[in-house]
Order: sequence, then C-alpha cells, then structure tokens
Amino acid sequence: MKTRTIFAILTMGFSGIVAQVLLLRELLITFHGNELSIGIILANWLILEALGAFFLGKRIEHKKHKIEMFVGVQLLFSICFPVAIYLSRTLKGIIGVTSGEALGILPMLFSSFFILVLVSITHGALFTFGCSIYDYLNRGSQGATSIGKVYIYETIGTLIGGIFFTYLLIPYFHSMKIALGIAILNLIMCPILLGQFWRNAQKLTKILGFISVVLILLFCLILSTNGADNIQRLSIAKQWQGQNVVHYQNSIYGNVVVTKRQEQYTIFSDGIPIITTPTPDIAFMEEFVHLTMLFHAAPKEILIISGGAGGIINEVLKHPVERIDYVELDPLILEVVKRYSTPLTNTELTSPKLNILYLDGRYFIKKTSNKYDIILIGLSDPQDLQVNRLFTKEFFLLAKSRLKQEGILVFNLPGSLTYLGEELKNLNLCILNTLKDVFSYIKIIPGDGANLYLASQSEDISLINHKELIQRLNKRDLQVRLLTPAHIEYKLHSRWSNWFLESLEHGTNRINKDFHPLGVFYSLAYWNALFSPQLRGLFRYFERINLRTFLILLIVFTLLFLFIQIKVKSISKAAIPLCILTTGFAGMLFDLVLIFAFQTLYGYVFYWIGIIVSALMVGIAIGCLIVTSLLEHIKKYFTLFSGIEICIIVFSIVLPLIFLNTDFCLSRPILFLLLSFVSGLLIGLEFPLANKIYLSIKGKPELSSTAGLLYGTDLVGGWLGGVLGGVVLLPILGLLETCAVVFMFKLSTFIILIASIPILRKMISSR
Repeated sequence: MKTRTIFAILTMGFSGIVAQVLLLRELLITFHGNELSIGIILANWLILEALGAFFLGKRIEHKKHKIEMFVGVQLLFSICFPVAIYLSRTLKGIIGVTSGEALGILPMLFSSFFILVLVSITHGALFTFGCSIYDYLNRGSQGATSIGKVYIYETIGTLIGGIFFTYLLIPYFHSMKIALGIAILNLIMCPILLGQFWRNAQKLTKILGFISVVLILLFCLILSTNGADNIQRLSIAKQWQGQNVVHYQNSIYGNVVVTKRQEQYTIFSDGIPIITTPTPDIAFMEEFVHLTMLFHAAPKEILIISGGAGGIINEVLKHPVERIDYVELDPLILEVVKRYSTPLTNTELTSPKLNILYLDGRYFIKKTSNKYDIILIGLSDPQDLQVNRLFTKEFFLLAKSRLKQEGILVFNLPGSLTYLGEELKNLNLCILNTLKDVFSYIKIIPGDGANLYLASQSEDISLINHKELIQRLNKRDLQVRLLTPAHIEYKLHSRWSNWFLESLEHGTNRINKDFHPLGVFYSLAYWNALFSPQLRGLFRYFERINLRTFLILLIVFTLLFLFIQIKVKSISKAAIPLCILTTGFAGMLFDLVLIFAFQTLYGYVFYWIGIIVSALMVGIAIGCLIVTSLLEHIKKYFTLFSGIEICIIVFSIVLPLIFLNTDFCLSRPILFLLLSFVSGLLIGLEFPLANKIYLSIKGKPELSSTAGLLYGTDLVGGWLGGVLGGVVLLPILGLLETCAVVFMFKLSTFIILIASIPILRKMISSR
C-alpha cells in the first residue's frame, strides 16, 4: 500500500505542473497574454491551491476513510481538468465578450478564478491528504518526516511532469488530448489505491472503484476514437466564434492559430494577430519599411528581428538590397506561413536574398559579426520581460555596434496623433530617453496607432527632408500604393513632431535597462489604461514605489508583531509560517531573477531555461531529502532553522553581486544552474524542518492541518513573489533592488523568529 501511495503522490506532482502550465497557456490565448495576465493567472492558481491544502486538506485529519477521501478528490480533479480546458476556450462566449476583444484586469481576475477553482483547490488538497495517508501507513510515528517525504515525492513528480510536458506532450499532442491523458493517469491510480474494491465491505469504496473504472473506460474511448479531436474542434470553434479556423497548433514557445476569410489568412500567436496575408496592413507596412529605407542612401544589408513575414520582407525586397537576415524565434510561425502560402509570402520566403535564422533576436545580434545598413525590429511593444530586451540601453548599444557608419535602427511604439495620456507618454518617453543615451541622432515620425523611431550615428536622418525622400522614391521606382509624395510630405511635416515632443514634456526622465526593465511597467500601465481605466490610480501608485516604501512597511510590521508578542505570547507560533511565507516569496523571486538574467545575457534559449528550472526542482528535492532523512536525529532544530534563514538572507545579497560582473556571468552559463540549484536547496532544507518545529509546538497530532498550513503559506509566498516580482518589483525597482526587497522580507521574519524562539521553546517544554 505504501508503494501505491508513493506512486499516487508522484502522479499528483506530475499532474499538477502539467495542469498549471497547460491552463496558463490556454488562458493566455483568451486574455491576449502579457506579464500582468500571467501574474493574475498564477496568483489565482497558487491562492486556490493554498486554500485547498489548508481548508479542504485538514478535513482528513480524523477521518477513517482516508484512502477513499483521497480517491474522491482525485476523481474530482480528473473530471475538472479537461472541463477547465474547454471552459477556458468558451469563456468569452459565456461572459458575452466577442472573439478578439481584450479583457480588463477585473474580468481576467474573476474569470480565471472561476476556471481554475475546482482544479486548483482539489490539487492543493491532494498534498495534505497525501501527507495524512503516508503518515497513517507508517502508523503515525513519523510526523514531520512523512510531510517531508511527501514533499520530496511531489517535487520529483513536478520535475518529471515539467520535462514530459515541454519535450514530449506539447510538441506532439493538442491540449484536449493532454488533459484527457492526465485525467486517465489519475483515474488509473484510483482503483490501484482502492485495491480489490469489489470485494470490500464498504459501500463507499465500491462506489468510488466502479466510478473510476467507468471513467477510465469512457475517457479511453474518447481518446481512442475521434472524440478528443471532436471536442478540440468544437471548443476551438467556440473560442474563435465567427472565424474559420483552418489551423491550430502549440509549440514550445506558444500557440499558433490560422484563420481564413475568403482568400485572406490571419495568423495569431497566443491570440494576438501577427501576420495577415496576402493583403496586410498596407499603410503600416509601407510607412514602416519605405520611410525607413528612403532615409538611407543605399540600403544593401538588412536585419529583421521578428515579424518580417507577411509584408515587411516583401516591401524591403522592392529596394536594391543584397541581403536580408530574418531572425524568428518560433519555427512554427514560418511553418504555417509556408503551409498556407500566398503569392505574397511565397515571394518573400523564396527570395535568394533572404536568410532565415530560427534564433532569439537578442542572442543573434550579440553573436553575429555582420554589419547592417538597417536593423528593423518587428515587435512594437515591450509588454513582457522577453520582448523588453529589444528596447533596453544594453540592446541599443549592441545594435549600434552592428550598424554600419550610416546605419539606422528602426522600431515603432504605440502612438496617437490626437492625445497622449500619461501612460502612453511615459512609455514613449522612457524608450526615447534610452535611445538618446546611446545614439547621437534620432528621428521620430509620429503616427495614429504607431510612432516610428529611427536612430543612427549619422546626422543624415536629421538633415534629410521630405523632398529628398520623394527624390529617392522616384529614383528607386518603388511600386507603392499609399506612400505617395503627398503622403510623405504630410507624414514629415514639422507640426507633428513638434506637437509630439511638446506632448512628452513633464513625463518620466527614466531609462529602460536590462536589469531595470521600466519599459515593461509603462507598457502594462498603458494596457491597463485602455482596458481597466478604473485602476489607473493603482499603477500610478506602483510607479512611486521604492525601497524605502518596503523598508518602512516591514519595520512597522516587525515592530507591531514584537509589540503584540509582549502581550500575547501565543502569537509567537506564527513565526514559523511567516518564515515559510517569505521563503516561498524569496524562492519565486530567485527563480524569476535567474531566468530573467539568463534571458538578458544569453537570449531566450528555451532548453537552457528548462534546465535552470529543473535545477531548482532538483535542489528542492535534495534539500528536503537531506533534512527529512536526518529529522529524527536533529536535536537543535531551532539553531538549524535559524542557520537556513541566515543562508537565504546571505544568498539574497550574493545573487545580485554576481550579476554586477556581467563579463563573469557571460563566460560561465553553468553558473546559472549552480545558483538555481542552491536556491532550491535552501528552500528544500527549510520546509520539513518547519513542519517538525510546528508539530512540536502544537503538542498534539495535527499533521494534516500543519502540512496544509505550511504548504499553503509557501504557496501564498510564491503567489506574492510572482505577482509583485513580474509586475512591480523587477520592472520598477530592477534586479538589484528586487533582491534587496527579498533581503528585507527575510530579515524581518528572521528578527521575529529570533524573538520568538525562547517563547516557542517554553511552549514545547510545557507540552
């Protein structure tokens, strides 16, 4: 029975990570995801898991039928997971929102909560149930050791699940098949746990057993026939209601959808339209490409970073260029472009002048030795940490080094010719300030929807007027539809640039850097102003946050706790959950910081990032294993727990100091694996020890409530780190100050712990 329980716990960890990531991906398509929507979805998942672990999980404490309760919750999880996938796609129809319409923060918050509620709560409860059953099978003699071992098995299952999902499931199966497969895996565990349920005298056991078998047969029938594919098609049709979806596929980088209307194809990446062919947005294409190319006397070698297919390459080829390097991260995008080829895309992608590279754009521009006349960035909004890397001072310096003497860097940002709100003004000004810090000459061509930015070390872009551009247009005999001489004169009229620069007055004076990605925050603030204007005040408050804000809050909290402790000694018990909460907070931020730093220094190398996350999970498992195996022999557990707290505090200081030496980091990518492993090791060391201490304080066998409480607080800490880290701390404070916030959080709870230890020792000795 013990072996079967271990396999059930491994299955729980495996299923949890697959469900979390798959639902995250599906909801990101629905929400047109950015850094903020990722934070909201993860926040709901972690909070609901914490609620399930504590409130639902502790109900098993004194129940007789523990196995049956575990099976019942596992059955519920197995049913709810595929249903949640279906609901995530039909959500907009349910709440009355049309396909393609973006949602604000509050609708995202409530709708993702509704989608995730049963899946997350049941999965959180399974951890606590697993702890109780494992301890019960050991006749209640192991206590904290049982919790530690369950934590290890769940972590190992999570590690295996993450690897399987990334490299085996997503590339070969659609979401509905994956969800049904995970459901079957969990359903198979139910009769295995129940044993020979048909011979069992308990009616409940028989009912659960027969339900499990029926559901296994039903789900297997759906998978073995066309049932899963039919459900997939039905849910996609509802998700893209009113549109003819001809292709739907996931890659390791995201989701790609192709819709067709008459002879027009539109390709979406994670729900956002990126290519329309054979008739693209002609006005945008011609302005973005030809205005830029005409500013250069003889553009021969061109680099396009993302977004080139579907019009941009075609327009570039109209000029007398000799070579075009086109860098695209996700090969699937161009695969579907070729599969649904049109005369436009066929002309582009078969040109002998075109060289396609499937790489991260930042990584390519750092490694290449080529020099270019023009570098075109096809991504127009630094809405997440990944894209922001193409709008930072460090990237602009890299691009500058890859431009020829009269070379031009080109990109666009959201714009308006009527009114610049504070958020739109700060977004444009932040990137403009960054450009000015690197390039000597900058030309801005304001537009209604997109502002075109040209940056160069050559004064030509500032001196050339509309007459010169019109002469070059005629000389090159460009076949254009909208970019007429009159239109060029209109676009370059000084009144637009004068109005734009006047509108930027009194805006931010800050710049966007790799380790201080303010562009992400200003982009999210602009997005929020469009879709949730009632929360604009909140983002303006976030912008004013600094280290002093957290320092004051944590000093007040610490002093308040210590003051109450003098009057109410029993509050000292909260010191252990508080330490676990801040450790969960620290662990999430360490993970974010390491991935963020790796992407910044090396580019988005997907497989490496998977290895970094795996190193974290391995560290957690080994740390937990070390302490769990020694738990019964540890006498000075308060001393050891305090020592681990000190190590986490020291790690939060050392981590940013390492990144200050970027040359050292660049020469040693293996360093990130080591740092990730150490981060996980420290987290893993603390959790089983915290359970041991808390059980000793309670003085009575409350294993389920203890496991649920500490596991729940760990998840809440992770939620706090994920939401604050991705949306507020990293973008506004930057990498170094984010680590300083971790230091302050951990120092606060460490002081509380040290003050509480004498009281806790008295509580334990009096039991």
